[in-house]
Amino acid sequence: MSDTVGDETAVVKMEGIGKNFGAIKALDDVTITLHHGEVLGIVGDNGAGKSTLIKILSGVYQPDKGDIYFEGNKVKFNSPIEARKMGIETIYQDLALIDDLSVYHNIFLAKEQFLNATPVVRFLDNKRMKTSAARFLTDLKIDIPEIDAKVRLLSGGQRQAIAIARSVFFSAKVLIMDEPTAALGVVETKRVLDLIENLKKRKDVGIIIIAHNLAHVLSVVERLVILSRGRVIAEREGKETSIEDVTRIISTGAA
Repeated sequence: MSDTVGDETAVVKMEGIGKNFGAIKALDDVTITLHHGEVLGIVGDNGAGKSTLIKILSGVYQPDKGDIYFEGNKVKFNSPIEARKMGIETIYQDLALIDDLSVYHNIFLAKEQFLNATPVVRFLDNKRMKTSAARFLTDLKIDIPEIDAKVRLLSGGQRQAIAIARSVFFSAKVLIMDEPTAALGVVETKRVLDLIENLKKRKDVGIIIIAHNLAHVLSVVERLVILSRGRVIAEREGKETSIEDVTRIISTGAA
């Protein structure tokens, strides 16, 4: 079998993915494609296989069968670290922010910049990190009044925005969002959806959104993949489908 795949517009292709947990078949011959700069929604009822699929793409699990292609080349991720090195970032619902660190320190978390240092002593270059983070947040139209503020003082929508900004700051090529609007109010949800629209316009990161709120998903995605019992049962263009159509497919398990 070739170690390349022909679709040059795809940043990720997961082909024939299968995953079992004992006697439970979580995924069965699932194939999805994500193109550069595209927003792809993956929806389905509880137990459909959504979380298992993104955990395979992000290196948490390894598939029992099937192949993953990244920018046309076959890859295998043995850990989340390997997936991140390739440019795949995942934002789970807990956001993985450090509450007592500032906004800009969270953006540079684990990728801090330092002043000239000796082998023994290193000093954080807070000024450079703060300036870079502020400029990037402005570019993404993220409104954070005080970049020195500790993250625990921010609203839910602001925290989600910081997690997204951190993920794309270092040139991520794929961004996976797990329920990005869960537990947010109306205003905060709109801010997060507007941020996703801004990222879409940049055309430099492919985005996968896992969510139960179909209205939120359909407002930003270009394509929608519907899973049921570990299989892809339908695929729809975002602008050409409706909440009613998707709800019908999920409830009946058939397109």
